[in-house]
Amino acid sequence: MLAVVSDLFFVSRIRETGRLTGVAVEFARTPDEVQAALDRQPRFVLVDLTAGYDYDRLLLAAEGARVPVLGFTTHALARQTQPWHARCRRVVTKETLTQELPALLREGIGS
Repeated sequence: MLAVVSDLFFVSRIRETGRLTGVAVEFARTPDEVQAALDRQPRFVLVDLTAGYDYDRLLLAAEGARVPVLGFTTHALARQTQPWHARCRRVVTKETLTQELPALLREGIGS
């Protein structure tokens, strides 16, 4: 699984949950790191839609690699992040992500 997340709290939580579930998690922040990780065909990409990344570029790269995207946002920013929701297989809030993360890491995000 590839995570494009800048929030250090979530990086730590994702890393620890990956360790506990036995799922390898790779983190990327730059477009070059994202592309290199996509070339390794992760099961899915977890993207923080509130971090200010170049989402058009990131989502286009994921689409080109045929890797599904799980986006996450906050209730407060859901409207602001709406333009990218349709390009994600699924979009959840941070709260939902926290609750479902172990299952998502083990099982993926479905089709």
